[in-house]
Amino acid sequence: MKIRFLATIGSPQFKVMALLASLLCSAGCLRGCTSTSPPIHINPNMDDQPKVTTQAASGFFYDGAAMRQPVPNTVARGEFYEAGQEPLLTGRDAQGNFVDNPLPINDEVLARGQNRFNIYCRPCHGELGDGQGVLYDFGVPVTSYKDARIMALSDGEIFDTVTNGKGLMSGYRYPIPAEDRWAIIAYLRRLQQEEE
Repeated sequence: MKIRFLATIGSPQFKVMALLASLLCSAGCLRGCTSTSPPIHINPNMDDQPKVTTQAASGFFYDGAAMRQPVPNTVARGEFYEAGQEPLLTGRDAQGNFVDNPLPINDEVLARGQNRFNIYCRPCHGELGDGQGVLYDFGVPVTSYKDARIMALSDGEIFDTVTNGKGLMSGYRYPIPAEDRWAIIAYLRRLQQEEE
């Protein structure tokens, strides 16, 4: 059984069909055209969401308020601190000067610092803090803690860098609590004192 095409390329019927197809495509006013009618949303998932404004009333909840109370024992992102604890959380005193490590340097703090260092710092800065970590193998320059410039920095300046990041290094404000950042700095100072 042979199938016969209605139009062959170059025939008048083909030209008419091509013209009709192009008119049909352009009738939809291609992307970027303006229209007075609202767009058709085949899947309106995130375009039209029901929402409530701040302090609005709602008949859905028993208390009549649209805003919900936090789940019991919810912890906010960030750290709560009392007046006078700014040096612990910022690395600066009230005048804005960098401070020394506020933690007592003992075996427990150094062990915690080594543990956190191995998790967060060692992959890039290397086991000895000499900048010979994984990134070094790929040709990415990483700072050595034994560099004279780094050794001259105060503990508060290093804390600020760990907290907010610098250059290619991202900040660790949220993944590492302030006490652990100070413990890392205590361990880092121990690494700086060791001979290679």
